[in-house]
Amino acid sequence: MKIVCITGGIGSGKSVVSRIFNLLGIPVYDADKAVHSIYDSNPEVVACIVNQFSDGVVDKNGKLNRKKLGELVFNDTQKLKILNSIVHPVVKSDFENWSNSHKTFPYVIKEAAILFESGTHAGCEKIITVLAPIELRIARIKERDHKSRAETEQIIARQISDEEKIKKSDFVITNDESQLLLPQVLKIHSTLSKE
Repeated sequence: MKIVCITGGIGSGKSVVSRIFNLLGIPVYDADKAVHSIYDSNPEVVACIVNQFSDGVVDKNGKLNRKKLGELVFNDTQKLKILNSIVHPVVKSDFENWSNSHKTFPYVIKEAAILFESGTHAGCEKIITVLAPIELRIARIKERDHKSRAETEQIIARQISDEEKIKKSDFVITNDESQLLLPQVLKIHSTLSKE
């Protein structure tokens, strides 16, 4: 079983691509959703975060306020490093357990927005990058997350460039709403299933 990772900048459509692979019978691990689940279900992680960032990051029920935490780390690389040092080892262990339970498949997909930025691409045997034009990405994020253009541009600026992603990837999928996604995914699926 191979570990294949899918990444792409915010609004590129990597989740849509992951869903197509899933419809083809390939298990998909969504690293972002896994983090949210860990925040909701792992009191040790929450306690570590509170210890580092103060109890202002939890609500009156003791639940992590992800929006508040995100605001704290967004423009502070040191705080982001601290948060990642708490969360990434737990996600790594969770993914290992998940992938061990899917060994009968030819490959599994790990979807991660900050695959290269977090250094977790080292555990991938193949990498797929999903690309989309900036203007389309901004429009998608405005519609999906109700973020302003300026907010979206800030997020995009903090992610590594598409050019860098392409250099580090084995496959590239273009999600520009003019090229069909399915043939691109099927071609990669066929290649990965044969290897």
